[in-house]
Amino acid sequence: MPRPVPWIPTVLYGAVLAGGVYYALIGPGFGLRTAAFAALLCVLAALDGRAWRIHGTAVFALRVALLGAVAALDTSGLSRVLFVLVPFLGFFAFGPAAGMWLGAGCVALLAGAFTAWVPDWEVRAEYIADLLMFSLGVVLALAMAAVAVREQRARGRLEGTLAQVAQLSAARERNRLAREIHDSLGHHLTAIGVQLEKAEAFASLDPAGSARAVAHARWSAGRALDEVRASVRTLGPEAEAEPVGLSRTLADLVHHLDGGAHRISLDVSGTERRPLLVLYRAAQEGLTNACRHSGASAIHVRVRYDDDGARLSVTDNGRGLDGAEEGFGLAGLRERVRLADGTVDLRSSDRGTVLTVGVPW
Repeated sequence: MPRPVPWIPTVLYGAVLAGGVYYALIGPGFGLRTAAFAALLCVLAALDGRAWRIHGTAVFALRVALLGAVAALDTSGLSRVLFVLVPFLGFFAFGPAAGMWLGAGCVALLAGAFTAWVPDWEVRAEYIADLLMFSLGVVLALAMAAVAVREQRARGRLEGTLAQVAQLSAARERNRLAREIHDSLGHHLTAIGVQLEKAEAFASLDPAGSARAVAHARWSAGRALDEVRASVRTLGPEAEAEPVGLSRTLADLVHHLDGGAHRISLDVSGTERRPLLVLYRAAQEGLTNACRHSGASAIHVRVRYDDDGARLSVTDNGRGLDGAEEGFGLAGLRERVRLADGTVDLRSSDRGTVLTVGVPW
């Protein structure tokens, strides 16, 4: 439920107290009646200071009763202005309709009091002006209450939206980190497995080749550690370090993965304008799937640069991938390419798989 603006009643209480005490000092004198008037105003201020979160008919009725007592004790007549708080607080406690009815009731009550105690008030300019000013005060109080309620509701909606944005940002960051770990760590673990298999197979036949395979596996392990550290450091969404150059990094990647049961070739044509991390990740995903899932013996990586952008394809002669094998890695790749305004084409059969990714400059 919306809460009243706390400083408005306090300002009115202070103004009426100062005016009433000043009138008593320059007029009839500061007596017991004025002291009771001041004490009740202090009680009202203390009640409102503690009861902003208490919304109920009993508390509201207590406020109205105290306002009536203050008005009865006030010799200056200034306390009439406090009754604009009745529709103001009623707006927050019971809603807009109740606030408007209370405002109309207060205006009618003041007119009735004039009728009962002031003869011919309807032809006396000062009383007509008092009634008009009080009516204007009620209207302004209701308008301020409506603005305060709209502002509080808008703030609540904004806080809810910000909470949702924070949740979505956290989920996006978790997905990014999971995708980075899958793409980089998963690929390098596959490469380590391939090289260790080669080292084991050639341990006795070709010790030098076995040693090179172990060195390649060690390189892949170091690269995996570096990439995981870089992913953790760059905690901004999609804040990834671009490779030095796609052609260079792909050549390095193929060199350290080639061998054993897989023969990998790389063909690059055209001029590279800038590093493209999304194509590097696409190559990692294609090579990982070809080595881990397809049982391919030959894998060909091809990169073409032209005026519009770059296109990478990874072709293998394996047994192909069925739909069930398109898991987190390919889903993450599609999301990467979509964010880069690129395209992904995956074609697979029992004669092999072709993964093609194109991105604009």
